[in-house]
Amino acid sequence: MSFKPPVYVIGGGMITRIQLLPTIYHLQREGLVGDIHVCALNAPPLRDIMNDPALARAFPGQSIIPHPDPAKVSDKEMFPDLNKELLASAPAGSIAVVAVPDQVHYPVLKQAIEHNLHVCIVKPLVLKHQQAEEVAELAYNKGLVVGVEYHKRFDYRNMMARRAYRAGRFGEFRLAQAQMIEPWYYRDSNFQNWCTCENSDMFTYVGCHYVDLVAFITGLKPVSVSVYGIKDKYPNGRDGYLWTDGRVIWENGASLSVVDAIGYPNSAPGGNAQGLAMWGQGPNDATLLFHSDQYRGVKHGYTAPGTDPGDTIYGEPNPDYFQLIDSGGPGLTPIGYGHRSAEFIIKACRKAAAMDKLSDRQQFIKQLDAEGIMATPRNSSYNELVIEAARMSIQNGGREVAISYGDKSGVQFKQY
Repeated sequence: MSFKPPVYVIGGGMITRIQLLPTIYHLQREGLVGDIHVCALNAPPLRDIMNDPALARAFPGQSIIPHPDPAKVSDKEMFPDLNKELLASAPAGSIAVVAVPDQVHYPVLKQAIEHNLHVCIVKPLVLKHQQAEEVAELAYNKGLVVGVEYHKRFDYRNMMARRAYRAGRFGEFRLAQAQMIEPWYYRDSNFQNWCTCENSDMFTYVGCHYVDLVAFITGLKPVSVSVYGIKDKYPNGRDGYLWTDGRVIWENGASLSVVDAIGYPNSAPGGNAQGLAMWGQGPNDATLLFHSDQYRGVKHGYTAPGTDPGDTIYGEPNPDYFQLIDSGGPGLTPIGYGHRSAEFIIKACRKAAAMDKLSDRQQFIKQLDAEGIMATPRNSSYNELVIEAARMSIQNGGREVAISYGDKSGVQFKQY
């Protein structure tokens, strides 16, 4: 298939630069996608991308089409409506990659669907279940693939666990503990401008990974959520729920506890602290699943720290999330579950874009929904119910919020 749809990336932040763009560049190098447009609110992050030595080393001769063009505007100029103009100009069947703050996912998604674009979007899809259902319906009616980039689904450890659990080898899930503690230097980044109390929290932003993961492994649905948040101040003085402790109850009575924060020491090795432990009940004994997700058995001592924030002279790099390696040929090759996830979604978008018949695209969407490997608006909308419940809970001191499914899916404070 020689079809090369152009890609329109909305958002020029960290996740675009370190994970999504290398995958898109790789697909362009493989002849699978066409021009790569990247749109940001202003010019500096685009200049950083265009001058990034790691990207230049990995993908020699490749470049983005920036919007705005840093060579033509000042660093202080802001372009809040440029993403709307760019999506409106994209040819039907192009691929939109959405990597913007959580609270603006919904309007950008709506714009992409309105202009008949397939979508790869960073998690969470949206912040409300009704919005997820609306997106699912609108996209299906137009035969547009929408994939949510829950990249932990593409970690082979989790795919192994899913297969084993669903074969009965872990018995019945009873208890789980998970953590994802992001590095302290995130407080100095753009997080302080959007991940604030009125918009999001650390459970919503990263705890959702492990809620989705438990559902992905077990096939169970969450039925209640309580999240306690501790407010802390960013360097710019804004308040954020930067320390959170969540509990999710599942339909079989099992419980998942999740702690999340921007609180991993900059001086510590590795990019963060994260992991999952699950305990189950078999017919004659207990069962165990344990994933230490930040430590993958690699220890490095360098001559000096690297140049990125949080780099240390002694490190424990993760070879499984995302790395650029020399596998022969020009440049470097992206590997890891961060790459596999974005690659899977963009290839699914490309496959659908090459189908002329609406009925064929809709059948393909049904297939993706049913397989449940890639998160879609239809097969993962429990995540939006959890997020909606979590936002209610955290703003009310951690009160438990119940989730209901069916024709009247929704959330409400649990009655005792």
